[in-house]
Amino acid sequence: MARGDAPRDSYHLVGISFFILGLGTLLPWNFFITAIPYFQARLAGAGNSTARILSTNHTGPEDAFNFNNWVTLLSQLPLLLFTLLNSFLYQCLQCSPTGQPLRAAGHHALHLQHPLPQRPGPGWDLCCPCHAPVHGHSSAGGVDAETSALGYFITPCVGILMSIVCYLSLPHLKFARYYLANKSSQAQAQELETKAELLQSDENGIPSSPQKVALTLDLDLEKEPESEPDEPQKPGKPSVFTVFQKIWLTALCLVLVFTVTLSVFPAITAMVTSSTSPGKWSQFFNPICCFLLFNIMDWLGRSLTSYFLWPDEDSRLLPLLVCLRFLFVPLFMLCHVPQRSRLPILFPQDAYFITFMLLFAVSNGYLVSLTMCLAPRQVLPHEREVAGALMTFFLALGLSCGASLSFLFKALL
Repeated sequence: MARGDAPRDSYHLVGISFFILGLGTLLPWNFFITAIPYFQARLAGAGNSTARILSTNHTGPEDAFNFNNWVTLLSQLPLLLFTLLNSFLYQCLQCSPTGQPLRAAGHHALHLQHPLPQRPGPGWDLCCPCHAPVHGHSSAGGVDAETSALGYFITPCVGILMSIVCYLSLPHLKFARYYLANKSSQAQAQELETKAELLQSDENGIPSSPQKVALTLDLDLEKEPESEPDEPQKPGKPSVFTVFQKIWLTALCLVLVFTVTLSVFPAITAMVTSSTSPGKWSQFFNPICCFLLFNIMDWLGRSLTSYFLWPDEDSRLLPLLVCLRFLFVPLFMLCHVPQRSRLPILFPQDAYFITFMLLFAVSNGYLVSLTMCLAPRQVLPHEREVAGALMTFFLALGLSCGASLSFLFKALL
C-alpha cells in the first residue's frame, strides 16, 4: 500500500528498469537455445556447408551430442550455485554500502562475458557464429547472413549492458530512493498494516488460519506494555531456516513448475517438426510455434498476476495445478518428432503442438509469477528479502532439475 507522501514513478522509469533487469538474467540463454540448429551443424562437422544444411533442414542435423540438453544444464548450474551463495551470504554483502551494487554488477558482468569469447581460438567458430548464417532470422530479415548473425549475438550483450546501467541508476531516481531509505521503520509500519488488514478480513473477530492466530497474539503482546514507553524494538535478523519453514510449500511448487518446463523445453519441443509438406511454413514452424510462441505466452501468463492472484497463499489448490503440468511431458513427447525409436507419434498435426504450447507457456508464466508473489506474503515484512533470495535459489534449482531430467525424456523417445 503506497503512502500519500510517496513520490510518483515519473515516466515509469523504475518499472521499466526492473523489466530490463528481468530480461538480463536469461536473455543470453534464450538466444543460444534459439540458435541450436547452427550449433548442431557445427558439432556435426558441417564446416562451410553449415548454411546449406540449415537452409534445407530447419531442425538441423541429428542432435547426436545432446547439445540441447547440455547447453540448458550447463547454463543453469552456475545460476544454481550463485543463488545458493546469495541466499546465505547476501546479509554480509549488505553490511557495506557497495555490497548490493557490486553483487548485481558482477552478476551481469559474468553474463556479459558469456555470449562472446574474448579472443579468437579453436572454439571461436562454435561459440560465435558471426561468419555463418543463423537459420530463419537472416532469411526473414532480408539482410546479409553475416550482418544478421552478428546482430543476433550482439543483442544479449546490449541487453546486459542496459541491465547494469539500469541497476546503477536506480538509487538516483526519487521514487526508488524513497523506498530504499529508512527500510527498518517502513518495515515496522508495513508489518502493523499487514496484521491489521489480515485481522479485519476475519468474520466475527475469529481468525481463520493458524497464521492469523499468531498475528492476533503478536498484536496483543504489542498492546500490553503501556507503562514504560521504551524505544521501539527493531526486528531481529531474519533466519533463513525460519523463513524456509514458512514458504517451503510455495518454494516446492516453484521447483516443480520449472522442472516440468526445462525437462521438455527446449530439449523435446525443439525437435518437433511440422507435418505439412516442405515449404515456408515448415521452415519457420519451430522458431515461431516453439520459441516465439512460448516467450509471448509466458510473458502474458506472468502479466496476469498484475490483475489477480488465484489461488491465494492459504489454498491447497496451487500444488494440484502445479502437479497437473506434468501431463505436458508425455503430450510433447508424443507430438511429431521424427527422430524417435521407442514411442509412437499420437499427435502428428501442427494444431496439437500449438495448443499444447499455448497452455504450457501460459501456465508456466502464471504459476512462476504467482509463487514469487505469494512467498513474501507468507512471512513478516523484515523477512521478505530473505524469502525473495530463497525463492530465487529454488527457481534455479527447478531449472537445473528440469535440465537434468531432459536427458532421460529424450532417451525415452
